[in-house]
Amino acid sequence: MNRSIESRIQGRPAEDGAGVKLTRLIDPRHAGASDPFLMLDEFRSDTASDYIAGFPPHPHRGFETVTYMMAGRMRHRDNKGNEGNLGPGAVQWMTAARGIVHEEMPQQENGLMWGYQLWLNLPAAEKMLPATYQDIDATSIPELAHGGAHVRVIAGELAGVRGPVPDRTTAPLYLDIDLPANAETSLPVPSGHRVLMVGVSGSVTIVGDAKPETLSARQAALLGAGEHVKVRTDEHAGRVLLIAAKPLREPIAHYGPFVMNTREEVMQAVNDFQAGRF
Repeated sequence: MNRSIESRIQGRPAEDGAGVKLTRLIDPRHAGASDPFLMLDEFRSDTASDYIAGFPPHPHRGFETVTYMMAGRMRHRDNKGNEGNLGPGAVQWMTAARGIVHEEMPQQENGLMWGYQLWLNLPAAEKMLPATYQDIDATSIPELAHGGAHVRVIAGELAGVRGPVPDRTTAPLYLDIDLPANAETSLPVPSGHRVLMVGVSGSVTIVGDAKPETLSARQAALLGAGEHVKVRTDEHAGRVLLIAAKPLREPIAHYGPFVMNTREEVMQAVNDFQAGRF
């Protein structure tokens, strides 16, 4: 069974950090419908004033952040002493868990800055574990030809090729799929996973059993049930992200950079941060 588009997500202009302009595709306020995906932002601009102020120190608790750079360079630094510099094609997978304070600052004063940040929820049993993070260089992400597509495997497994992200409770699959013109491929996905598709460039048709529908750049969609995602292009090339993960089906309590299961836990996160206990 090939998955079809169940709902389209209309991104909205937003600002975060110190005024970075971005497109918000998933909002934490509506995360129940996209479980376990809490938020998805795309930042893409070649106007320095849109991104130059970056994301100064800010806290997180209760979830994971996944930053995937397409163009430009972004430095990461946190209160655990970790520091990294993400360039094109690199990924940072950070598990905020019980608390971390970090910053993400541009390492350029002009040119294109382009990437995606996903918030992936953690189960209640893992929200208060120690924070960790993994910087993944672009050269560490395996690539393969799959059908008519070129695919980068960031997390999960495709055709026996595993991405560099260790497995976790949500069993994420994160694929960057690049199709030339007039190409097609079918990608297996776990039947119980929520599947999110994100248009990166050009347009790609998702060939679902219900009906084929086209997804263009800066668009996103949640797919319905099925074991495969079939995609194809017309006379133009297209590129999409396929992100899949196991729903947690737990209560979500959200306030700013904190995502817990109850309002009381969120208030405790606020108190812990204000008291310097992160």
